[in-house]
Amino acid sequence: MPISLIPKAVCTSVTQLEPQALRSKGVRLVLADLDNTLAPYRVLEPSPEITAWRDALAAEGITLFILSNSRKPGRAQTYAQHLGVPFQGHSGKPKRAGYLKAMERMGCRPEETIMVGDQIFTDILGANNAGVASILVEPIRLAGNPGRYLRYAIETPFRLLGRRRKFL
Repeated sequence: MPISLIPKAVCTSVTQLEPQALRSKGVRLVLADLDNTLAPYRVLEPSPEITAWRDALAAEGITLFILSNSRKPGRAQTYAQHLGVPFQGHSGKPKRAGYLKAMERMGCRPEETIMVGDQIFTDILGANNAGVASILVEPIRLAGNPGRYLRYAIETPFRLLGRRRKFL
């Protein structure tokens, strides 16, 4: 299978993803990156918008699952507990194994799953390699790490190509 860095779609934020539209595509599981996708770095509690989005997903029979690479002790666990969703930390993205393990835990197949994240070289690459539809969101906040600016600049061509696609 060829390596792809191009997402199926690009959105401003996760809350732009309409649960009814996801359900109509057969989605049962939303794997979501934590940092800069669901919440800014170091934020331990979900915003009301994220909580409402989780509730809307659940109303459509869709499970939200945090798939994080965070190595900070308790980071993903604490946020997931506040949000009331399952999680997997130290996922090893972009390796396929983390995605496959999460889907196995939740009893879902790749065609029933999407991955939502803010980074091409971890979230999108890993999802595409695992056969999962990948949705790229704009990062919540870039401040604080000069390396992030460089990484996002390198990702620009793939972001632009993803904007041409229409997943939903």
